[in-house]
Amino acid sequence: MTRPPVVSLGGSSLVQHDLVVIGGGPAGYAAALYGAAAGLDVAIVEEHLLGGTCLHVGCIPAKELLETASVLRTVRSAATFGVGVPGADDGAPALDLVVSQGRKQNVIDGLARGVASLLKGRDVTVYDGTGRLGAAHVVSIDHGEGDPTLVVADHVVLATGSMPRTIPGFEVDGTLVVTSDELLSIDRVPERVAVIGGGAIGCEFASMLADYGSAVTLLEAEPEILVGCDADVAASVRRSFRRRNIDVHVGVAVHGHQPAGDGTTVVGFGAIDGDLVGDGTTELLVDLVVVSVGRRPRGDSAGLVGTRVVVDDHGFVQVDERLRTGEPGVYAVGDVVATPQLAHVGFAEGMFVVGDLLGESPRPLDPATVPWCIYSHPEVAFAGLTEGAAIAAGHDVVVSSHRFASNGRAMILGETEGLVKVVAEKDADGRAGRILGVHMVGPWVTEQLGQGYLAVNWEATVDDVAAFIQPHPTLSELFGETVLSLTGRALHG
Repeated sequence: MTRPPVVSLGGSSLVQHDLVVIGGGPAGYAAALYGAAAGLDVAIVEEHLLGGTCLHVGCIPAKELLETASVLRTVRSAATFGVGVPGADDGAPALDLVVSQGRKQNVIDGLARGVASLLKGRDVTVYDGTGRLGAAHVVSIDHGEGDPTLVVADHVVLATGSMPRTIPGFEVDGTLVVTSDELLSIDRVPERVAVIGGGAIGCEFASMLADYGSAVTLLEAEPEILVGCDADVAASVRRSFRRRNIDVHVGVAVHGHQPAGDGTTVVGFGAIDGDLVGDGTTELLVDLVVVSVGRRPRGDSAGLVGTRVVVDDHGFVQVDERLRTGEPGVYAVGDVVATPQLAHVGFAEGMFVVGDLLGESPRPLDPATVPWCIYSHPEVAFAGLTEGAAIAAGHDVVVSSHRFASNGRAMILGETEGLVKVVAEKDADGRAGRILGVHMVGPWVTEQLGQGYLAVNWEATVDDVAAFIQPHPTLSELFGETVLSLTGRALHG
């Protein structure tokens, strides 16, 4: 690899690159890899581990442990397929979280090596340390000891990510109160758990812990769990949680906790509208509190002194639709900007800014049409407008939904919960036209969203999609059936 040139600025030596990326998570390393593939001299600065939150304390470990939960469910229901479980007289499989954690770490380590190998293979210079952007595109890299390394580039990408939010009254101690960072490393199953937050992450954790055998109480301040999902989808998940004895309370506020001895804690919560019996507060005795109320952007973690980069009151770096900050030549991507905090959105944003700085004029991302996946049981996946959002936006809509209960593949799997719902715009003749949103809840819907996502983003009509053949028997054919019904000529439904 050719060493980057050294230049002088104000008497100090600086290493010159075309592009410097601060942060090695999905958005950051995507920008680095894509830029290097385009022929740029790229450097990336990472203060912890390449791969960021997603790889080490987010998407990958969470889905690995959720897969453990899925395997547990499969083994528990094996007898219905005529399959016995050797050594389990009562049919109950044993869970060893130490083994599961070891498997999780092997997956993480393998993927981390892959990221490092890709960066090395494309001659990306990797700096270990904390990068801070100053005036004139100079990035100072603090290695923890010794003098900082100074680098400079024509373009800088801020990809400093996010961290779990906390709430007053619930100081994280890693034992009684945890966030996702600590929960994903547990090696024993807590008997009773309170999960605070009924969004995507909270529902995934509640589902996972219930499968592990914990008694789970889910507390959400909003009137319904999974805010942002289609109402029918959220209702379907809540019904499933109820059948699985996950105790869901919505429209409630938590008031803190008090240790009660023997590793237990008392959580107080009450209805926001005050509609509870007695003094309006309920006490809940649990062994673990999981605070899952979203993530806080780390907009101010990259220095920014002497620049025109603006960080808002919520911690987001302010950008325009092209992800440009107020400092010319400086972009921000991933969790640190106010777009959906999703790893795949970070990938797309990292690639987008490289195309933009190269003058290729890529099309800006539309946050309203990105794909969403939630890996609870049942799974949730969607792209585009919900029925409510479409109506609020002024669309006259036509809606159709079909349940997995009548899908042959779902019946074979023994996973018949859930539905597929398609929201389409009503044409002037009253027929369904352009597909505005596709919403799914049920078995493996996170793997089925692709054709729905393409339909929304290519602005396809129901007639366009209905003309294509769906393989049978598959789970994904339910999407085809739902679209076909919107043409006025349904087959099975």
